[in-house]
Amino acid sequence: MKTVIYGCLLSAAITLPCYAALKEGDKAPDFQAKASLAGKDHVYSFKDALKKGTVVVYFYPSAYTGGCNIQAHTFAVKHEQFSAAGASVVGVSLDSIERLNEFSADPDFCAGKFPIVSDADGAIAKSYDLTVREAQPGKTDSRGQPIDHGFAERTTFVVTPDGQIVSTIGDLKPVENVEKALEIVQKHSTAK
Repeated sequence: MKTVIYGCLLSAAITLPCYAALKEGDKAPDFQAKASLAGKDHVYSFKDALKKGTVVVYFYPSAYTGGCNIQAHTFAVKHEQFSAAGASVVGVSLDSIERLNEFSADPDFCAGKFPIVSDADGAIAKSYDLTVREAQPGKTDSRGQPIDHGFAERTTFVVTPDGQIVSTIGDLKPVENVEKALEIVQKHSTAK
């Protein structure tokens, strides 16, 4: 009987969503990594971005997939509103820099509006206490291309210039995620 109960508990624990991301008030881990902006790769420095204002760091599972396409497009469309509130946006995924160069320049997605970071080994996502899942053989993107990398859970962090997380946004649909981030950035901007 104990074996059956233990087996059921273990099974439930494995299938439950894991949401252990860093929370409001936590210090955001610094990172520097290869990124793409408008199809050109460069080194992105989170520390340097914070010197210019609030940073919205959004983690997404994979470029060229349904929800991620919508989220990137929505961030691009609302880019000027984030800028007007004194915030910059950076996307982070486990995609290769080559995939991100295409995605960042695509007018239907990032449209060259903000940088996207390649976290190929998942180290940045893990530093933010996000769940990173292994690559799933046979998965393809919206273009029919194989997805050969792992996935970080969709979570957005709003980080003030002092490096503090003022909001952790998860468990929302892509458009709602972006709208919530903008609402928090605008509220924080007017609170000064």
